[in-house]
This record gives sequence, structure tokens and C-alpha cells, in this order.
Amino acid sequence: MKINGTPTRTIWLAADGWAVEIIDQTRLPHELVTTRLESLADAAHAIKAMLVRGAPLIGATAAYGMALAARANSSDLALTVAYNILHATRPTAINLKWALNEMIQALGTVAEADRVATAYARAAEIADEDVAINSAIGDNGATLIQAAWEQAQARGADSVNVLTHCNAGWLATVDWGTAIAPIYKAHDAGIPVHVWVDETRPRNQGASLTARELNWHGVPHTVIADNTGGHLMQHGLVDLCIVGTDRTTRQGDVCNKIGTYLKALAAKDNNVPFYVALPSPTIDWSVADGVAEIPIEERDPTEQTHMTGKTEDGHIVTVQVTPDGSPAGNWGFDVTPARLVSGLITERGVCAASPDGLLAMFPERAV
Repeated sequence: MKINGTPTRTIWLAADGWAVEIIDQTRLPHELVTTRLESLADAAHAIKAMLVRGAPLIGATAAYGMALAARANSSDLALTVAYNILHATRPTAINLKWALNEMIQALGTVAEADRVATAYARAAEIADEDVAINSAIGDNGATLIQAAWEQAQARGADSVNVLTHCNAGWLATVDWGTAIAPIYKAHDAGIPVHVWVDETRPRNQGASLTARELNWHGVPHTVIADNTGGHLMQHGLVDLCIVGTDRTTRQGDVCNKIGTYLKALAAKDNNVPFYVALPSPTIDWSVADGVAEIPIEERDPTEQTHMTGKTEDGHIVTVQVTPDGSPAGNWGFDVTPARLVSGLITERGVCAASPDGLLAMFPERAV
């Protein structure tokens, strides 16, 4: 994607050929700041403190974290320690574990002297693979937006309205995004698409990140409070919902940013199609029941009790929005059961949110 006309990824190798650079997403939307990662500790901090976030980007960052670790010490013991440190940073997004396993598998097949070069090469492949997968998701999802636009035209509408939750755009991946990739493809194809952007408390990843990148790309959008989606659906102002996922079970349950489940319930009640866009590394084939089996991350309560914003004189400040002494709970994700999902948008096509639907897309996973 582009920032002010310049093609940009969320993570890339620095000019020196060994350090890794990222967009520090904690500084968005008001500041565009890049950060240099030089060590395993830097990569782990970037993931845990959410300088990078979004399941695919977490995976790519973890892969480069293993490369940085190998550069410091490529022994079996050191790589095991690095794996464990990175794996502990975020418990819910399955891409993290997937990428780490890919790195360990690649490094375990070569001599210790060759591991640094192998690590950097595999990390770069993981990043490039993510871009290709997300571009394909965009192509497949754009057909759904095209169909919704044709129906909207028949009603006399002048645009097709898509509601999304959290940030599943290119800032959540290496490039293109998952749920927002179809929107970019449709917009670039000339379809008049408008996006309802949930603010997505408590970290405001919709208002801060999705709105930021849609603004950069010139896609019409409106930021709304998290509780507005149901009202819009009741009044026919949402043609379809597209969200991302941090982990999808083999039966089609999806785990995404907290609040996604409520949007799916509202969509079901109002006959609004509810789609989930996911790259295949986000599928956890070892898990069936998402509600029972997926660990839900609980984050620092200050994300709920405090907010950061820009004052009228341009200063970035953090303020407390709750009373002194009031405790806060901060669950990061919820699970939307497969029965509420209209379809899964994958790099191989759109399928039903069911075991048979997923296996039709990925027959190699059949036991």
C-alpha cells in the first residue's frame, strides 16, 4: 500500500541488511514513526507492547525476531530460548506459533554456520507469502462487495456500505490486509464503497488505524462508536460486514477483537451478511470449539481506564477516563461461533464456516 504515494510495508529489512524496521503503531494516527529492531528483546517488546499487532504481522515480526536471535547465537539451545520468549508475547494469535514453527523447522535442517542466512531468508519468505495471500484474499472478497454493490444499485443506492471492526487492514499484516483488502480491491476497481469504521475500544484500533489507512488510500469512511453498528443495520445502512480473525478453528469459529461477537449477533438479527477474512496460517487445525479452547488474552487495565489523543494545540497526551479506584477488565478478544458467520474469505476462495467448507478449500488438511 502507499503512504503519500510511497509504497510502504509494515515491516522491512533495514539498509544495513540485518536490523529490522517497523512502523510503531502505538504512535498512530497522529505520528508516523519507524522503529529499529536489533535484537530478540526488541522484537519481543515490539509484539508484546503492540508496536506491531494483527495476527499476520505478529507472525512476520516473530520470524524476523528469530533471525535476530540467530544472528546473536544460532545454537540449538539459544534458538529454543528465543522461540519460548517470542511465543509467550501474545497468547491468542495463532500466526505467532505458526511462524515460529516455520522458523524452527527451517533452521533445524541446516548446519549451525548456515543458520543466520537461512533465518533471514525464511523470514523474508514469510513476509512475501503474507503479501501474496492477502492480495488473493482481496480479490476473492472483492467479488462479494461487487455483488452487494449490484444489489445496492437495484435499490437506488449510490454506494455499498461495509462495516468492519478493529483493524484488519495492511497495518495488521505485511501489506494489503485481510478484511480491508477486499475493500481496497473494490475501491481501486471503481466500486463506490463506503466503510463504517468501528472505533474499537479500548485501544481504538479502528479509529486510530483503520481510519488512518483508509484516509491515506482515499477510501470514503465514517468512524462510529462501537455500539452504533446494530442501529445502522436496523435501518438498512450496512450491506455487509467483513472482519478479520486472530485464530480460526477447524469447525469455523473465529476469534477476533473483543466486540466482534456482538456485531455478528446484530448482523444475524438483521439478515446482514457477516464475512470473516483470513489467511490460512490463521487456521488452528488443532482446535474445534473456539469458545472452550482458544485462550483469550487479558491485557493491562490501563488500556481501558486511559485514552491517548491529540489536543487542539497539537500535543499528544494520555488522560484517565475512569474514577480513581474503579477497577477495569480488559479482555482482548471474543469468539464468534461458526453459525453466525456467512462465509470465510481465504486466499483460495470463499467457503462456508464449517469443517466441510474449510476442508474443501484446504483438502491437504483432511486426516
